Amino acid sequence: MFTGLIEGTGTIKAATFTGRDMKLSVLPLFEMPDCRTGDSVSVNGVCLTVTGIKDGLLSLYVSEETISASGIGQLGQGDEVNLERALRLGDRLGGHMVSGHVDGVGRILKVDKVQRSWLLRIGVDEGLARYTIEKGSIAVNGISLTINRSFNTSFEVNIIPETAGVTTILKKKAGDIVNIETDLIAKYVESFITKERISEKDTASSSIDREMLEKYGFGN
Repeated sequence: MFTGLIEGTGTIKAATFTGRDMKLSVLPLFEMPDCRTGDSVSVNGVCLTVTGIKDGLLSLYVSEETISASGIGQLGQGDEVNLERALRLGDRLGGHMVSGHVDGVGRILKVDKVQRSWLLRIGVDEGLARYTIEKGSIAVNGISLTINRSFNTSFEVNIIPETAGVTTILKKKAGDIVNIETDLIAKYVESFITKERISEKDTASSSIDREMLEKYGFGN
């Protein structure tokens, strides 16, 4: 579990495919002295497992499933990425609950400078847009952001100078792909409501009432 508050950035030193899976070698551009093999690290919002550490480089495994659901397969040598280590019990939850299990990708539609901040509009398909609401939370390349405005196939977020300074978000331009993780709570609520409706429908369709009893000769 992560917070979406990016700790710093890193540089991709190698990105190689082994069959349909991928191996990344990432050099963090900030101190990570307590990082160990087996730890979870968010790379552009994608939760990956550290498989090795040597000379400050993190080796990370990326499965075919993760590649298909995110834009991480497009990373190459020299690319800069957002990094966050997993949340520890007792840490402040300053962003929102981010699982690192990306729901899909979005595309930057425009980047506008507004006084000291930047306004980004990001296009997504309707399947992702259904989880976006104004003032709700969303993770874009692992960054916890508040949705300013929500539309049928896009949403807008504001990037403050602090966020711009510690992430790679303003290195993105119109047309670039970003990883999207929608609000975890919204997905749980939808799942609960859907299951309740199915349960009610099944109960109604299988209920024994007077009409059914009479139909089969048990009405008298």
